[in-house]
Amino acid sequence: MRKILFLFLFLALSIEISAQVSKPKYANEFLAIGVGARAFALGGASVASVEGASAGYWNPAKLSSLETDHSLDLMHAEYFAGIAAYDYVGFATSIDEDSKMGFSMIRFGVDDIPDTRFIYDANGALNYDNIRFFSAADYAFQFSYARDLKFLEGLSFGANAKVIHRTVGEFAKAWGFGFDLGAAYKWKNLDVALVARDVTGTFTTWYHNVTLIEDIYTQTNNKIPENTTEMAVPRLVFGTAYTQELPYKFSIMGEVNFDATFDGPRNTYISEEKFSIDPRGGVELAYDKMAFLRFGGNNLQKIKNFNGTERWNGQASIGAGFRYKILQIDYAFTDLGDYSESLYSHVFTLIFNWDAKE
Repeated sequence: MRKILFLFLFLALSIEISAQVSKPKYANEFLAIGVGARAFALGGASVASVEGASAGYWNPAKLSSLETDHSLDLMHAEYFAGIAAYDYVGFATSIDEDSKMGFSMIRFGVDDIPDTRFIYDANGALNYDNIRFFSAADYAFQFSYARDLKFLEGLSFGANAKVIHRTVGEFAKAWGFGFDLGAAYKWKNLDVALVARDVTGTFTTWYHNVTLIEDIYTQTNNKIPENTTEMAVPRLVFGTAYTQELPYKFSIMGEVNFDATFDGPRNTYISEEKFSIDPRGGVELAYDKMAFLRFGGNNLQKIKNFNGTERWNGQASIGAGFRYKILQIDYAFTDLGDYSESLYSHVFTLIFNWDAKE
């Protein structure tokens, strides 16, 4: 009873705080990009079938399906022709037969941004040696826990506690925190999952070092920024996956996810005034749990043509994977069918799964 009362008090406090902060659309949206080449190749449909350390991001409850004592994921991707870097590392380990825990870190950043405030020296001469450089980066640190529930075989529960840190050189910094909840149920070849991200709202507070740029803001008639707190509103992801064994050691898995956001209408397949739903799907063909071929699709949007008509446009993806002993290498190519410059093209993930004796 005390735990239940504490939970209600915590939720009530979160609601009270959320009434006093701004709720910008796409707040902390870098956390919605996803992690892992396998998931990217499946179109981001991964909450029901994910395995290993990356479950800490997609669905903490799926950490309970960890088949080895330890799992380590390393990923690197580049955006905008290499201007921005996106990196992820995740680790998961077994506590006991029923409990698992994990840690993950995400960084999305643009480095070596030139600061030209001092390009003119004291004599008014142009001096390129005075150019300084800084980074604008977003960080997320997640601590995950999962446990099998005894009252129903196949049911597991998981939770994330996450810390957000965002920085724009020495000009501005932000700190935030939030929580995710996940549930997963496995029955024979069927997996069903539900994830509530930012379940109490993820709060992020910005601190601006206005003394560094106050003169520039005044000269350009811009408003000097104030310290603010913003909140990422909760989002729900429902997913289901089915695996079918095939002859000659082959198997095929298909998964569908529905990502529901509640920050107003978005350009998604289902877009209403209060919520939007973005469907995603993927298929994985496996041979002896050693070689994998994957296809996926997502980002279904309505695009307006020059003549005023509208059409639906989506983003397709393809990938492959290979597993040998404790090592697995996954690859995804994610800009098929996109006629513009894609956010990212090639994604690689190294995965290590090993037991304590190894």
